Amino acid sequence: MSGTVLDDIELIIEDVHGHNGGKPPSRDGDDGGGDDGGRDGNSPEPRGHGSRKYSTAVAVAMLSIVMFFMVLTAAFLVLRTEPQNLHTWAGIRLPRILWLNTCLLMASSATLELARRRLSMDESRGFHRMWALTTALGGLFVVGQVIAWRQLAAQGVYETSRMASGFFYVFTVLHAVHLLGGLCALLYVGWHKLDASRIGRPLAVEVASYYWHFMDGLWLFLLALLYFGQ
Repeated sequence: MSGTVLDDIELIIEDVHGHNGGKPPSRDGDDGGGDDGGRDGNSPEPRGHGSRKYSTAVAVAMLSIVMFFMVLTAAFLVLRTEPQNLHTWAGIRLPRILWLNTCLLMASSATLELARRRLSMDESRGFHRMWALTTALGGLFVVGQVIAWRQLAAQGVYETSRMASGFFYVFTVLHAVHLLGGLCALLYVGWHKLDASRIGRPLAVEVASYYWHFMDGLWLFLLALLYFGQ
């Protein structure tokens, strides 16, 4: 208890000296020349450091995905508008289940935000219920995409059948693969016992939500591209 009081007094003194432009007093036995700048080597990382680290990693991942899909989009638009392809481009009729799949994915974003709200209110049971519902809706979306592919295959529309169908399969399959990565993250964050010293559940939920909402927005873009580009 006495050590805590002394530490608090020392912090007050340091703060006063800092505002007056003076140099804070050094600890006993500390000449200020240590490599750690007077910090205990076992002290935790500054608050916010972990948040920036994980948020930056997800941001870099999302940026790389955007660049990858933008390259594919550019190829799609160039081939679609080339003069020699204007009269030979044969579009495909998008399966109706894609609209249901879109509703499922948008609903998963809503339930994810409800889960975050439950977690902020310290309602563990409500959080896990909404998080599980989010994961289930994401899984249903992937199942719906498989059904859409099977419906096209039943009509004789394959990846190599025509240029438009090739892009449809490439866009939707690659999106589903990236979404599966998001599903794995949802499962890990929701049910894995996280190490609070590295990343707490609130931070893990926040970072996972960034990626999930990003995948939802990417799907809306791809669906609009496929619908108007056919």
